[in-house]
Amino acid sequence: MENINIKINGMPLSVPKGSTILEAARYAGVEIPTLCYLKGINEIGACRICMVEVVGMKNLVAACVYPVAEGMEILTNSPRVFKARKHNLELILSTHEKKCLSCVRDGNCELQKLCHDFKVSDENYYAGENIRYEVDDSAVHMFRNDNKCILCRRCVAACQKWQSVAVIGANGRGFNTHIGCAFEQNLSDVACVSCGQCIVVCPTGAIAEKDNTEEVWAALNDPTKHVIVQTAPSIRVTLGEAFGMKIGTNVEGKMVAALRRLGFDAVYDTDLAADLTIVEEATEFVDRVKNGGVLPMITSCSPGWIKFCEHYYPEFLPNLSTCKSPQQMFGAIAKTWYAQKVGIDPKDIFVVGIMPCTAKKFETRRPDENAAGEGIFDVDVALTTRELARMIERAGLYFRDLPEEEFDAPLGTSTGAATIFGATGGVMEAALRTATEWITGEELKQLDFTEVRGIEGIKEASYQVGGLQVRVAVASGLKNAKTVLERVKSGEAQYDFIEIMGCPGGCINGGGQPIQSATVRNFVDLKAKRARALYEDDRKDVLRKSHENPVLKEIYKEFLGEPGSHKAHEILHTHYVKRDRF
Repeated sequence: MENINIKINGMPLSVPKGSTILEAARYAGVEIPTLCYLKGINEIGACRICMVEVVGMKNLVAACVYPVAEGMEILTNSPRVFKARKHNLELILSTHEKKCLSCVRDGNCELQKLCHDFKVSDENYYAGENIRYEVDDSAVHMFRNDNKCILCRRCVAACQKWQSVAVIGANGRGFNTHIGCAFEQNLSDVACVSCGQCIVVCPTGAIAEKDNTEEVWAALNDPTKHVIVQTAPSIRVTLGEAFGMKIGTNVEGKMVAALRRLGFDAVYDTDLAADLTIVEEATEFVDRVKNGGVLPMITSCSPGWIKFCEHYYPEFLPNLSTCKSPQQMFGAIAKTWYAQKVGIDPKDIFVVGIMPCTAKKFETRRPDENAAGEGIFDVDVALTTRELARMIERAGLYFRDLPEEEFDAPLGTSTGAATIFGATGGVMEAALRTATEWITGEELKQLDFTEVRGIEGIKEASYQVGGLQVRVAVASGLKNAKTVLERVKSGEAQYDFIEIMGCPGGCINGGGQPIQSATVRNFVDLKAKRARALYEDDRKDVLRKSHENPVLKEIYKEFLGEPGSHKAHEILHTHYVKRDRF
C-alpha cells in the first residue's frame, strides 16, 4: 500500500494514501472527537465536531470525510479548532433536553463527555423556540426521545445499512427535522425487529431499552416467589466492560457471585438450554434430511432474526427450525421439569433472563411461550447486560473485587458447544458436532469446524458427513441474512442448513450489550475480542458436545423421553406467524 507524508500537530507521519484525516490521526495517537461518524455506515460529516485546521486553507474541514494529501499539515488542537468545537456543541445543546441526572446514559454519554472536555456549560447561549416531542414508548423493547436527539443519524444508518430494516429516518426539514418512522407512526406500528442496534450506536440517551429492573427487584423482595436467573452465553465476556474491564474479559465467576448477592434463589446458565436447543435442532435436521423435510433448515434462536423473517420473508417460515430459543427453552424446563423436581408451583417461579438482546424482551411475550400452562410465561422478564450492570451498581457491589463462584446445580451444567452460541457460527458448529456423530454413528475426533468461525458477515462451507454432503451457510446482521435468502430464492445458492443471527457478529454484539463509544467501535474490533474469549472457554471445557451434557440426559430420561418426542415438541418447540411489513 502506498504511503504519503503529512504532519499532524507538527509531528511527521507516514500514512496510507486515501486515509481520512480522522484515520491518519489515529496513527499519531491523536483522537479527533466525533458525534456522527460510524466507520463504514455513517461517514457524513454532519455534526461538525471533528473540525480541524489544515495549514494554508481558509476554512476548517471535517476530519471524518476529508482525505489527506502529500505534504499536508494538520492542526487538531489549535485555538481556532477548540473554539469551533465548543461553538458547535453549544449549538447542539440549544435544542437538547438537558436532564442528565435522570438520563440512562448519564456518565456514558458522548455528548456529555465532549461538553465536559470543552467546558461547555448548560447555560443556553442560543435560546429560542424549541419543538418538544412526545416520547415514543410504544414498542415492547425500547423508547425514543427526540428531545435528546442530536440528529447524528447513526441510528438511521444502523437500521438501514446493517439491518436492511430502515423503519426510521429523518422527517421534516430545517428546524423541524427529527428522527421518526414514516408518516409519524409509532415504532410498535412498523416492522421494527427489536434488534436494538440503534441503541448501541446512539451517542446520547435519545434511544434506550425499556428498563425492567423494577419488576425484578419487586420479585426478589416477594417472599412468595422463587426467583431464578439464567445468563446467556455471551454475557460472561461482555459484562466486565460495564465496570471498566478489558474488552473480552471472561467474568463468569464474578457474574455468578454478583447475581447471588442480588438475592436470586438460584443462579443458572442459559448454556444448559443452548445444549438442549442443539439436541432438539440436530434431531430436527436429521429428520428433515432423512424424511424429505423442508430444506434448508434455518436456525431459530435469534428473536430479531425471527421477527425479520416474519415481516420480510414469510415464505421462509417453513424453513425455520421449530425449536424455541435457549432463553425460552430454559424457562419452559424451569417451569415444568424443574418445578416438579423442587416441588414448587410453576406460577410461583419467577424466571429472569440476562440477555445480550433487546429482542428478547419481545420474545418473552410471543404466543406459545407458556409450556407450564396458559397465563404462565416461560420467562417472566428479560434484562439486557446493561440493566444487570445497573442492578449491580444500585446494590453497591464492588464487581471487580467479587470472588469467583460457580453456577448452581442442576441447571448450571453445560458444554463448550453451548458457550460458543454467543458468536456468529457458534450455533452451526455446535449443531455440526452433534449431528455429525448422530448421522455417522461414530465419535467425532476433530471438534473444531473452523470454516464457520470468524466475524465475517457471510460464511459458507461444505462437509462430508458419512455418505451425506452437508452444505451450510452462516450469516450475521440482517443485511447479510437478506443476501443469503435472496441467493437461496434465486437458486444461486443451495444449502442444507443455515445459521442466522440478527446482530452483526452474533450475540456478542447484541443490542443489549454494554455501550462502547464510537471512538472504540470505529477502531477496535469488539466482535473479534469478545468472540475470542468464548472460543477459549470452549477449548478449555471438558465437555464440548451438547448431547454429552449429563443434566440434559437426566431431563430426557426423567421427563422428555427422547429428543424430538411428542412431549419435547409440546414444551420446547413453537410456531411462527406472518406479520405485516407496513
